[in-house]
Amino acid sequence: MLFDSSLRRELWRSFVGTLVIVLTVVLTMVLIRVLGQATKGSFAPADVSLILSYAVIGQLPVLIGLSLFVAIVTVLSRMWRDSEMVVWQASGLRQRDFLRPLLRMAWPVLAVVALCSLVAKPWAASQTELLKHRHEKRSDMARVAPGQFQSSADGQRVFFIDSHSEGQERGRNVFMVLSDERSESVITAREGNLMLDGPYRYLVLSQGERTQTDLATGLMTHARFQTARVLVGETPPPPEEVMDVRSMSTPALMLDARAEAKGELVWRGGFIWAAFNLVLAGLLLASGNTRRHSSWNLLAALLLFVVYFNVLNLHQGAVAKGRLELWSSMALLHGGVSLALLALIRLRDGPHLRWPWHRGHAA
Repeated sequence: MLFDSSLRRELWRSFVGTLVIVLTVVLTMVLIRVLGQATKGSFAPADVSLILSYAVIGQLPVLIGLSLFVAIVTVLSRMWRDSEMVVWQASGLRQRDFLRPLLRMAWPVLAVVALCSLVAKPWAASQTELLKHRHEKRSDMARVAPGQFQSSADGQRVFFIDSHSEGQERGRNVFMVLSDERSESVITAREGNLMLDGPYRYLVLSQGERTQTDLATGLMTHARFQTARVLVGETPPPPEEVMDVRSMSTPALMLDARAEAKGELVWRGGFIWAAFNLVLAGLLLASGNTRRHSSWNLLAALLLFVVYFNVLNLHQGAVAKGRLELWSSMALLHGGVSLALLALIRLRDGPHLRWPWHRGHAA
């Protein structure tokens, strides 16, 4: 059918173009954030490209759902603006007749959203946590890049090393700032060697100076030394923490009885349902007066997406805190939205008309 194929072809073109633009914008924003985290020592600078890739993968469900929604609103609004919709309606088509081509075009996209939300997003989160965990386990000397100031894992030490060996166990022209609640010390040394003593890591400095300032009294003391030992490693490792629910696989979440796990399930499954509801909402938002400016429909669509997304986040938080049940609250929220949108589509076309998938109606 010409109507079906032409509409789906235009929807695909608009969807791909919108997704490329949205990905470009988000990629730039994520890159700035990731570079900022790398300079603070959250992970190794060599892992920036991996962290960037995982961050984009984690955002794919939202980006794909938004692109599909915008594509539907844009294409159908263009049809209203160019009076093409009037021609189709004069041929006997109603608004609900657009559901069939819309859903035929949208179901592969919704399948990708489900795959990204249930599988790709938690996998990317787990890989990001793994990279950060590996970086945290490295010594403070190994984190420091030559010629750059770098803070330690606990934030109490700042390092600067002019150069170090390939094994990253030795540093030359070392500059350190040690701070705590009572004092602040500035240490310079010609060389520093990393030494392990049980569960602790020490930096053995040679030929250096130390200036210590008492923060309470302002008293300063200055000393020179031939050798000195400074604790730069972590204290004995803390007990293993519970895995973050955002990096857990979906089957593991379903077996987890914690409220936080149920809240994460609400987001993963709820956004798939929300993406389907946005397809229905796009059909409603696109229709209107041909004399109205075309940007109003798009602005209303973006506002609706932001509101729906925030409501989904609030719903997730309520379930994570144990205030709402998992399945009943999801059915009430998303199911209620689906029924309301279908009722509005039926009401706009007239209650006496039948749905397009009903066959065998009277001629």
